[in-house]
Amino acid sequence: MSTYDETRRAWEEASRKHVREYTQLLDEARTAQLAPIETSLLAPFVEGAEVLHPQSGHGIDDHALLRLGARHVTGLDYSPTAVGAAQRRADELAASCTYETAELPTTGRPDESADLVYTGKGALIWLVDLNAWAREMHRVLRPGGHLFVLEAHPLVPLWDWDADEARVRPDRGYFAPTHVNDTFPARGATEHQRTLAQTVMSILGAGFELLHLAEHAEPFWRPDDAMPAAAWDGRLPITFSLLARRPS
Repeated sequence: MSTYDETRRAWEEASRKHVREYTQLLDEARTAQLAPIETSLLAPFVEGAEVLHPQSGHGIDDHALLRLGARHVTGLDYSPTAVGAAQRRADELAASCTYETAELPTTGRPDESADLVYTGKGALIWLVDLNAWAREMHRVLRPGGHLFVLEAHPLVPLWDWDADEARVRPDRGYFAPTHVNDTFPARGATEHQRTLAQTVMSILGAGFELLHLAEHAEPFWRPDDAMPAAAWDGRLPITFSLLARRPS
């Protein structure tokens, strides 16, 4: 089995979690809110927006985007299981969300058909070609539209999630192009690692204008059964936020 096929298998297996936890996720969708940094950055232009959410996963953030004022959210994911569970939740809640199975970086969406691309929270590591993805996001955005990312910091794969002391794992390197996931539910999948500079330059190289870039100590996700990790104590970067615009 190829690395790509193994990653697809692992992601599909992980997506079954969205089905097993359907009721819990349905309850979360009813009251979902974006993180404060997301709300502060997106509030000025999400009202009435047509939103595209590539790598949408369980789609809970899509309900938060609607609550913030988005007109409609289209979620894309390459897992049919994730797409099916997300669409079922949206239908049950009569939410203005549509989910489609898509092989990124190609979205299948028309040119200039979205006002906002929203993505992140563990999504970019699955992209083989980040440059092609950034170009595709630029293509589907209308002039003046925005790309927003809240994502794990590229240093995160280096941290040893020990409760006593923040350590760098001896088997990882910041400049390694890939590594095998051993913590996410998609264990065994290959993650594609980029430095923060590489991510920013991919987005700028696609023609975007950078409006905001910040690093944060607070994680966007913690395993339910995880002990508080020393890496989460505010000393190390855990997430980053990025806002860019397609020039008018």
